[in-house]
Amino acid sequence: MSTAGKVIKCKAAVLWETHKPFSIEDIEVAPPKAHEVRIKMVATGICRSDDHVVSGNLVTPLPSVLGHEGAGIVESVGEGVTSVKPGDKVIPLFSPQCGKCRICKHPEKNLCTKSKVTGTLLDGTCRFTCKGKSIHHFSNTSTFSQYTVVDEIAVAKIDGASPLEKVCLIGCGFTTGYGSAVNVAKVTPGSSCAVFGLGGVGLSVVIGCKTAGAARIIAVDINKDKFAKAKELGATECINPLDYNKPIEEVLQEMTDGGVDFSFEVIGRLDTMNSALLSCHAACGVSVIVGVPPNAQSLSVNPMLLLLGRTWKGAIFGGYKSKDEVPKLVTDFMAKKFPLEPLITHVLPFEKINEAFDLLRAGKSIRTILTF
Repeated sequence: MSTAGKVIKCKAAVLWETHKPFSIEDIEVAPPKAHEVRIKMVATGICRSDDHVVSGNLVTPLPSVLGHEGAGIVESVGEGVTSVKPGDKVIPLFSPQCGKCRICKHPEKNLCTKSKVTGTLLDGTCRFTCKGKSIHHFSNTSTFSQYTVVDEIAVAKIDGASPLEKVCLIGCGFTTGYGSAVNVAKVTPGSSCAVFGLGGVGLSVVIGCKTAGAARIIAVDINKDKFAKAKELGATECINPLDYNKPIEEVLQEMTDGGVDFSFEVIGRLDTMNSALLSCHAACGVSVIVGVPPNAQSLSVNPMLLLLGRTWKGAIFGGYKSKDEVPKLVTDFMAKKFPLEPLITHVLPFEKINEAFDLLRAGKSIRTILTF
């Protein structure tokens, strides 16, 4: 029996307030309006950015259905939708692509001006209701629900044969890291790289550096339990800042004749952003900020660090234009051009979402996939 045009009742993980666990609730999901798509979620990953909302470091209106790294199947579409149809396998896009704005028309940049973290769909309203109360959306996606509604510019149709419980990582973590290396830094063959932070995104940076042909990939983390996986994915050396009695940037400078060619901060801390900048070579180094920094905090930097020739840059979603590139990345995964399986350490039923976040906070997981 078709559910198109009807309100769907289903389970979702609602965050009612910061510093509290997620609550599995019965919610109502309204049908999609014009240029919107309703998706039956199949799998979603647990990303540190969701935890930043729980901790208050990333501010978004609450109560909310979080989650922005997922994959599912189109259940129904609103009027005027042409890029997907019911039954299509899709990945929701927290970084949308309208195709018309200044940034979408820019040949290299990707942060569409329609990108919203304001808690609604493009028309300024919500499709979720719980206990008679409107529940906010998150980052154009809201994947922590059995059904979600997204704008058409925030969904990409992918290969119908793709395993959704793996390619959901292409919705955020993998693409953010991999693209930061191949697309944003543009790592060159034979170069040296330093990657600060070996979570799911950091390890995806390692995969990107290896794919780009880097000769040295130095992985940096204070959790040595992450080193074996980093080496499996391409790191040539692993170092723990706690093992040295001098700043880690000095250690890296000594190891690499003055500094690496490319450095990546994949943690979201101001001190490590500074260390990553200093660890790349003063005259030719490129340092990329990948981790989300703490809300409303600033870093003081001596401009001389840049005057001599360093480049300091950042990008969202690995610099990829999402609607164009996500399907290609899924195709590349299917062609075995890069692995996703080593990033997945745990698979849990959706109802165990709080357990999944506990694993993340304890540093015991790389990526946990929740299945519906």
